[in-house]
Amino acid sequence: MNYLSPLVEERRQNPKDDMISILTEAEKQGILTSDEVIATTILLVFGGHETTTNLINNGTLAFVNNPDQWELLKADPSLAESAVEELLRYDTSVKATVRWAKNDIEIGGKLIKKDQRLLLALTAANRDPEIFPNPDKLDITRNRNVHVAFAHGIHVCVGGPLARLEAAETFRIMAERMPLAKLEANMLEYQPAIVSRALNEFPVSWAMCPIAHQR
Repeated sequence: MNYLSPLVEERRQNPKDDMISILTEAEKQGILTSDEVIATTILLVFGGHETTTNLINNGTLAFVNNPDQWELLKADPSLAESAVEELLRYDTSVKATVRWAKNDIEIGGKLIKKDQRLLLALTAANRDPEIFPNPDKLDITRNRNVHVAFAHGIHVCVGGPLARLEAAETFRIMAERMPLAKLEANMLEYQPAIVSRALNEFPVSWAMCPIAHQR
């Protein structure tokens, strides 16, 4: 907040060709409040950085645990886009999201009433055996991968296309230039969060060059 508030104020006074300036213009038009401009900016910073970082970490770990899929990607780096879709389904960065019921509805014998708040498990939806054959298997050639890692509908993640592009380029370059990473830990710990799927630490090495990604 101490960093973003002065930055937002600077863009109010001197707009540029960037997202914060667009938000401050929406504020001037009465579309957003000052608090909403700050909140949206915070969301863009953390939503665009944390989730993509976790996608790359979780995806790399998935390849470590499924070396046959890494070999497929190395043999054909053009599979990077398909691989990212499967990694998003298999071990997504965001485990759950919150929604409000628009109407009364019965699901699985349970009545959900209008305006009730729901915690929706995206990870469960992404492993639904009625949608995904053999859902617990990582398959970077999976067809019709209709996962909901970026949620769905009017609240779908606005940064999804950028996250896909960043992750695909990362894994494509890794496959072209690097061997499979080696995990340098017997156990891994995740942040104790309901929504995010984030490793506290991911110590790995490539060949003779150790790299430890400390969060």
